Amino acid sequence: MEALNSIVGAINGVVWGPVMLVLILGVGFFLQVGLKFMPILRIGKGFSLLFQGREGQGEGQISPFNALMTSLSATIGTGNIAGVATAVFLGGPGALFWMWMTALVGMATKYAEAVCAVKYREKDELGNYVGGPMYYIKNGLGAKWAWLGVAFALFGAIAAFGIGNGVQANGVAQVLESNFGVNTSVTGVVLMILTAAVILGGITRIGAVAGKLVPAMAITYIVAGLLVLIINIGNIGHALSLVFTYAFTPSAAEGGFAGAAVWAAIRFGVARGVFSNEAGLGSAPIAHAAAETKGPVNQGLIAMLGTFIDTIIVCSITGLAIISTGAWTSGESGAALTSLAFASSLPGGGALIAIALSIFAFTTILGWSFYGEKCVEFLLGVKSLMPYRILWIVAIYFGATADLGFIWLLADTLNAMMAIPNLIALALLSPIVFKLTKEFFASNGQSEEPGGKPAE
Repeated sequence: MEALNSIVGAINGVVWGPVMLVLILGVGFFLQVGLKFMPILRIGKGFSLLFQGREGQGEGQISPFNALMTSLSATIGTGNIAGVATAVFLGGPGALFWMWMTALVGMATKYAEAVCAVKYREKDELGNYVGGPMYYIKNGLGAKWAWLGVAFALFGAIAAFGIGNGVQANGVAQVLESNFGVNTSVTGVVLMILTAAVILGGITRIGAVAGKLVPAMAITYIVAGLLVLIINIGNIGHALSLVFTYAFTPSAAEGGFAGAAVWAAIRFGVARGVFSNEAGLGSAPIAHAAAETKGPVNQGLIAMLGTFIDTIIVCSITGLAIISTGAWTSGESGAALTSLAFASSLPGGGALIAIALSIFAFTTILGWSFYGEKCVEFLLGVKSLMPYRILWIVAIYFGATADLGFIWLLADTLNAMMAIPNLIALALLSPIVFKLTKEFFASNGQSEEPGGKPAE
């Protein structure tokens, strides 16, 4: 196991090195500039379309609202609770600043992903819309880039078991054991049963469950987090000062915090930011490709809200709660650190974090099961769907009872391996994204054909 840890750790050091961080932030910034900062300036338009999109408005399997909720079900999870805490523990308060930067450029990335997903989606043998990086690489870039689509699908199918299965199941098992004394094996079995009840029904059932669970739990968590911040309102100014100061200068050792270099703040802020909001990974467009939408830009405007909600709202609340309460110097890490921050201000705050993490992680397992199976379908066809779902359900038990450290390391590494083909494709397809966007706004949002045309 130590040898495997060393090998994966070495790969992680390469794929999450300076080149990857430049690629993620660089492509996002390039798209943001090319779009003339439209994703930031038109965020109100996105929310307007979201509320209009509770019912389908074109061809597809799920409503635009449920497509976003499915996407958010996969992003709002352990990354928002344990991931943010880990970033602050390893990189200091400055890591939160770099999470914000990842989100601001990531809104453009997520927008472009969804635009391409709807534009280049196609129908499978079952008559369902399928899309995502592997399809917009194949249908948008042509045969010479086909290997890149295969690479993404391969990395995505494997990565799903890390970021979307093992990490989530492990997070639930650990937090329920530490807070309520529930045996990890029991948690594993219960999660298997609940997951099976949903994912065997496909994207329609996943979207319906996500459309109810995600908004309810997200609002509950946000309200609780705001209460923590209000209680510690006198420390908010100092907390923000620490965030901006330590984003550019090394953070000194303090209490149980060992100190961190600026590089650590950038590296862990960006890595955990991407882990949380998934902008650039290419996962979310797989869900958005199934939306009953009027067209690519409509769904892109809704999709970009996922990054805003996940990181600018939810991750910020977690990070500022940890810093403003002083919990960041306690020496705790992961979900235990977030739990400590909430418990220090709210009666039952620790239990709330345990319940929130469990529900968030469960919905993430549902969302990522769909991402993984679509990657496998691209590689092996629709006959692979049911075997993959069964394997997914069985893997939950092993994730719940395995070593957390290695699972996090593996998930982190596979995230980067997914992002590389996707970011290359987005850069190459950017002229199409810019053109569709310009036409859409030039015609006051009336230029799109219903649902986008499936690829021939």
